[in-house]
Amino acid sequence: MASQQAVRLSLKKPTYAVCVVGIKTYVDVRSDVPKGAKTFGVSGSSGVEIFTVYNPARVTEPIGESHWPLDANVDVTVSVDTASKDLNDLKVKVSYFGQGEDGALGHSMLYLTGVDVSLDVDIDRQGKVKRSRGDKETWRWGPEGHGAILLVNCDRDSPRSRGLDLTSIQLTSLDDLKDMSPMVLTCDGPDRLFDNHKLVMKTPFSDSRRVGVFCARGGHSLSNYKQVLGPQHQSYEVERQPGERKISFYVEGLAFPDADFSGLVSLSVSLVDKAALVEVLIFTDTVAFRVAPWIMTPNTQPPLELYVCSVMDTHGSNEKFLRDLSDLVSQANCKMTTCPRAENQNDRWIQDEIEFGYVEAPHKSFPVVFDSPRDRGLKDFSYKRILGPDFGYVTKEIPLAGASGLDSFGNLDVSPPVTVGGKEYPLGRILIGSSFPKSGGRRMAKVVYDFLKAQQVQAPVELYSDWLSVGHVDEFLSFVPTSDQKGFRLLLASPSVCLKLFQEKREEGHGEAAQFDGVQHQVKTSINEMLADGRLQRDSLHVQKCIDWNREVLKRELGLTERDIVDIPQLFYLQGPYAEAFFPNMVNMVVLGKHLGIPKPFGPIIHGRCCLEEKVRALLEPLGLRCTFIDDFLSYHKLLGEVHCGTNVRRQPFSFKWWHMVP
Repeated sequence: MASQQAVRLSLKKPTYAVCVVGIKTYVDVRSDVPKGAKTFGVSGSSGVEIFTVYNPARVTEPIGESHWPLDANVDVTVSVDTASKDLNDLKVKVSYFGQGEDGALGHSMLYLTGVDVSLDVDIDRQGKVKRSRGDKETWRWGPEGHGAILLVNCDRDSPRSRGLDLTSIQLTSLDDLKDMSPMVLTCDGPDRLFDNHKLVMKTPFSDSRRVGVFCARGGHSLSNYKQVLGPQHQSYEVERQPGERKISFYVEGLAFPDADFSGLVSLSVSLVDKAALVEVLIFTDTVAFRVAPWIMTPNTQPPLELYVCSVMDTHGSNEKFLRDLSDLVSQANCKMTTCPRAENQNDRWIQDEIEFGYVEAPHKSFPVVFDSPRDRGLKDFSYKRILGPDFGYVTKEIPLAGASGLDSFGNLDVSPPVTVGGKEYPLGRILIGSSFPKSGGRRMAKVVYDFLKAQQVQAPVELYSDWLSVGHVDEFLSFVPTSDQKGFRLLLASPSVCLKLFQEKREEGHGEAAQFDGVQHQVKTSINEMLADGRLQRDSLHVQKCIDWNREVLKRELGLTERDIVDIPQLFYLQGPYAEAFFPNMVNMVVLGKHLGIPKPFGPIIHGRCCLEEKVRALLEPLGLRCTFIDDFLSYHKLLGEVHCGTNVRRQPFSFKWWHMVP
């Protein structure tokens, strides 16, 4: 709001003022008074409310027809409750009196024109605009919070468009309005008032590149919707038509929260008197928006669509892998989309290239794909094939030389909702692999990390993944949904559990059972040989220490106990300073509800069954999960990846509304 308008009265001539509905105007009753005046009285016509403000410790309220003392302890303000029909159709009269005299020594007349000006948005977060005279300038988190919400208009609703909708200053589809937040300007008053007054809509310079506003004149013609505020337009003189009382606008977000942007933007409308030599600001109404964050979805959310690449190269075709996945997807009752070779350029690592999330406002929600800066064969897939109507796109660019393997999104995960020390994270927490606690090493690019942190609703946790050759968190952890009170389990790869299992099998007399039995062109290794391999033992001890360090961080940062963690048997070996999976890494699985697509480990066969598979089934199936082991040995494992690396899943958004939380 602008500071309170003040009106100075005169005994010699009437004073004229414009009064905004619901806004008090200060009336200066002491600037021009008759000689000898000691008290005053004030009256007004119907439609004018008069307020006498005083300090009861110094002033006694007059009784009956008595008058107020004319001193500094008494102030007068007036307001109007409706817009005027004509100019100056409301009046206030101030009469001045001497000490003990009945007759007035003089009078001042104030003529008012009431005008209704209000900028309104969905501050109650109900999906529609309601008139409000409450606090529209601030934005508050929480279930009792208030403030309007913007979606970044990052989809592409019209096939005629070449870029994201937010890049166009011309509306290309009426459907695009559904991605924007409605805003209504009330501008009711006598038409003649607007001959010498104007309404100016503005956004601060810092917000102008982050918010766009379209004026909507209705109808089905795109030309009826004109962008009036945005990067090229910081202010807009409202084009009010005669008799027009309300004007509709639509507001779009142009940028996500980031390191230099809190996500808050504001818009204002001002009533300006342009008749004088210097324009006079009469009133300003301001509304605040928060740009909706990009939100990741954890494995515990129901799957909607699985993405995978079809490849054919020197390592062969992954046709059987695709068939096995198709069967799993059918069981999970979700959709499967296969990216053909012509579009992936034999880049099979779709988990590394993109991450699916969503944006949500009270009136609308849609998925948004985050394109990683790794930019290999799949670099154009999300922009060319996923971006479209109600499917948004965002990316963060870094210099090509500055990208590391940790910038791939296999190194990006999110936990299910957790409570940590009484603090709730109803949308979970983002997990990012890093070089910490090791000095130096690889880390996710700062621009990507800063973007994720700036979303606020899924406070990131850095883990230690730089001990791995590829360096991704999905190589040692995963989450699976459960139907018990906890709702999920954290799965961690565990060399010590694997070695213990092999020791048990050796003691049972199965020491000659071999790893990789049935795998062509792969040397078999018996349980006895693995347990006697000093290097494998040392490497496994090193890896276990790295995973245990993460285990403690995860317990602390996600509020977990040992009961919430399931250890999945897995061996690693070191290639130089970095670790690689010795056999297909079972924790690197795809989770489709209760259906798990797990890399087939080709473990020692005992009594006709793989003992590693049997161990994993015994750990997970009592939780209500169904284990399907998928052969990815040649097409993924030998290339240092597994099922999770070669797939990506779009999931159902949270039912929880992000604005109800307190970051």
